[in-house]
Amino acid sequence: MNIWEMLAVFVAGISAGTINTIVGSGTLITFPVLLATGLPPVTATVSNALGLIPGSISGAIGYRAELTGQRSRVLRLSVAALIGGFTGAVLLLALPSTAFETIVPILVALALVLVILQPRISKAVQRRRGREGTPARPDGGPLLFVGLMLASVYGGYFTAAQGIIYLSLMGMLLDDTMQRLNAVKNVLAAIVNSIAALFFLFVADFDWTAVVLIAVGSAIGGQIGAKIGRRLSPTVLRVLIVAVGTVAIVQLLLR
Repeated sequence: MNIWEMLAVFVAGISAGTINTIVGSGTLITFPVLLATGLPPVTATVSNALGLIPGSISGAIGYRAELTGQRSRVLRLSVAALIGGFTGAVLLLALPSTAFETIVPILVALALVLVILQPRISKAVQRRRGREGTPARPDGGPLLFVGLMLASVYGGYFTAAQGIIYLSLMGMLLDDTMQRLNAVKNVLAAIVNSIAALFFLFVADFDWTAVVLIAVGSAIGGQIGAKIGRRLSPTVLRVLIVAVGTVAIVQLLLR
């Protein structure tokens, strides 16, 4: 890489770390930049996954206040993230790149629909629970566990819009605020990135220059994203998720 390419990757890392902490889909910024520097797609994906780990951890730390009281929930859902993230990393090296390209835009579009309808769905679920006298499960039950595990498979494979899918699933199945769910999302994303990256370290090619630049940039971006994201109202956060997700779908379809 020349100096301008290195600067572009660093700035992309800051941007990705910021947007990943607030919503997700930061990979849609870093991945094209890495490809533009001449890295092969799989090498770019692996380098990106390694580089975004500090950003995910930084974002989770920035949201630590919202994680208060969610220890048991996070521990349970982290198991789903571990299993799914490792499976997705294996699939990245085992399957042709076209295997997921068809289904990814559909998954993101479905997640956006769920985010938009989440307030109505949540109210309907609460009314039903009220009639039946069954309280909401604080961990979302088996449905959320399986859903997040499948989302983590996708996250270990590519990561773009992974956070949007997490938020849509948790928003439907957990009775909690968007900010607290966003905090959990950041922890799960950090776990998926870390387990996938650990696997890639031993079996895949990556570019250390790209990894370091994205790592430093995303760590800075994670703190920026936490400061911005925590100030957003649930409605604004939901609108931002839909906007970013729409851009993600367009980019994925045009690739």
